Amino acid sequence: MTAPDTRSPDRARVAPVYGPDAAGRWLRGGAPWPVLAATSLVYALSVWQEASAGRLGVDNAVVVRAARTLLDGGSPYADKRFLYPPGAVFAAVPETLLTDRGVSLVAPAATALLVLVAVVTALRIFGVRADSRLAALTVAGLGVFLPLRSVVHLANWTVFSALAFPAALLLARRGRWGGAGVVVGVAIALKPMLVPLLLLFVLARRWRALARAVGVPLVVSLAAAWAMPRPGLFFTRTLPFLLHGQDAYARPYDAAWPSVLPRLGIPPSLASLLAVAAAVAVLGFARLRWRRGGDEGLRLVECAALLMLAAFLVSRPSFLHYALVVVPALVASVVVRGAAARSVWFWLPLLPQVAGVNWPELQSAERHAFKDFVMFTGATAALCAAVWRARPQPAREVTVSGDAYSLCSDPDPRNHSGTR
Repeated sequence: MTAPDTRSPDRARVAPVYGPDAAGRWLRGGAPWPVLAATSLVYALSVWQEASAGRLGVDNAVVVRAARTLLDGGSPYADKRFLYPPGAVFAAVPETLLTDRGVSLVAPAATALLVLVAVVTALRIFGVRADSRLAALTVAGLGVFLPLRSVVHLANWTVFSALAFPAALLLARRGRWGGAGVVVGVAIALKPMLVPLLLLFVLARRWRALARAVGVPLVVSLAAAWAMPRPGLFFTRTLPFLLHGQDAYARPYDAAWPSVLPRLGIPPSLASLLAVAAAVAVLGFARLRWRRGGDEGLRLVECAALLMLAAFLVSRPSFLHYALVVVPALVASVVVRGAAARSVWFWLPLLPQVAGVNWPELQSAERHAFKDFVMFTGATAALCAAVWRARPQPAREVTVSGDAYSLCSDPDPRNHSGTR
């Protein structure tokens, strides 16, 4: 019989309230190979369907055109459609070795492959295998998920943020916050979508990692700008174009509140005010989620997702494929008991994005933004509601084998230095 632990109560360990349950164990289990083959086929057919459409890879083509302009001695920012940081120009230079036809074929295929890598990375945050039942269900679901089809068709560079998001969280989950900062910094240097994720380093009080996340894109952008002609066009032409929500061509596809609410009859000034208020409220819920603690992977994913969704609500533009940044990691979190993704309210806003389902009056490309608005707003509301429902209960203590255990909703031991 083991001797009782007589350590003082101030060094007591906290008993975890999160753990595997029947649903989580089933999802983690390996899927039969016919199921894996079938889900892979669904995904491949979805990608092939988009590859058969016209104007394939148009968003990536803009970046490649900017790289070719640079190689010809011109300024990439002379093209108002090029909206990326200076580092993206040099990252696209290898693509200039291909013909236009080659770029239009290779880029969408590479985009689809990177999404799969992002899914596997998101699963690893929770220790889920790539051949698990959850992996099979996720890949099959993505095959009929319109944001995937959008990012593959456009070959949009959002895919790098979709990969960097779970990669950074996986590194943070393993305690490698410095590496997470570098990953976020590289992603921002290519496309500044993950800027809201900088607040995660602030909440975690990881100042060195934050410095890396800020320093990497700053150094890359300055070096790239120095090496190209007329980089000032980014501030005089590109940045104002972005701040005004782009133009009439892109505005109908924008799902941000300041763009959608005026189309529903709300005055633009009031719509902007509502969007800012909603974003601030969501940031408050993100901070609250961080303080709730719990399973470390779940805390990282849900807090980071709230930070990104807050930006999607208010920033212009917010396009359909932006959902791929947060959805794979949130789906992977269903293996954890208490995850917000286990609520039916998280899944309902995603249903309109199932390919092949016709929604009256919303099938046109110009009206698709209303479905995207529902997706972003509904998923955000579901996460916020889960945080609100998870209010900590009054702490109760029991003694087990001489240890004091706190039966509260925050199972992580607190660090008096402020970091957890």
